[in-house]
Amino acid sequence: MRAIILSAGQGSRLLPHTADRPKCLVPIGRRSFIEWQLRQLEAGGVTDIVVVTGFRAAMVDAELARLGKSGLAVRSIYNPFFNVADNLGSCWLARGEMDRDFLILNGDTLFESAVLARLLENAKAPVTVTVDRKLRYDADDMKVRLEGDRVLDIGKTLPPEHSQAESIGLLLFRGEGARAFAEAVDAAMRTPEGLKWWYLRTVAALAGRNIVSSCSIEGLEWGEMDYPQDLERLQGLTEGWVKAGRVAPRLCRED
Repeated sequence: MRAIILSAGQGSRLLPHTADRPKCLVPIGRRSFIEWQLRQLEAGGVTDIVVVTGFRAAMVDAELARLGKSGLAVRSIYNPFFNVADNLGSCWLARGEMDRDFLILNGDTLFESAVLARLLENAKAPVTVTVDRKLRYDADDMKVRLEGDRVLDIGKTLPPEHSQAESIGLLLFRGEGARAFAEAVDAAMRTPEGLKWWYLRTVAALAGRNIVSSCSIEGLEWGEMDYPQDLERLQGLTEGWVKAGRVAPRLCRED
């Protein structure tokens, strides 16, 4: 299994924390955000990891090199137009890595190891969107419309009253789904508006082919890092995971 992490952006909503470093290098406790992501993927058995970089890419490459010395197989792909394109562009640059089953992980999503375990165990469709549920959805949620487990549509602009879940920013592509997504990304980037697309817009298009399902991780812990106030919550989550032994063993040691 391969994982592709989309970490090209600066994360301007996190300013001033991202004034001189990319979002993925913001510290959560003693470790960078991306180290937490890599270790949780490793704990789930995913050790072939590609990181799409952009803003201050050299800083990210240095962090990946440091982590690589401890045994993680991780490499980067540079997105030179990260500042003018949305994350569909990062997926397009990484489409050569989509020649097998793979995960896509947003560069601002963090989850306990049980989330990945549940996804890998339960995902059967060509494309699986990891979702959570709550009582109310707002404009910033990546909302999902479902029929049972089947995904009918996905997007931030979906009416909250017609949404049954939110995407947490972790997707699994298998077999036909991996090929279909890579082809859809390439086709979308050849359109005039492709630079403005989020990659989940292509997933919404694939949903019309009845190949996109969902995996609910209700009851498990995860979080996004969008705003400065998110940092305190994420630190609390990670501290709890360490105490409960729900992280990769190397994260529990003093490096």
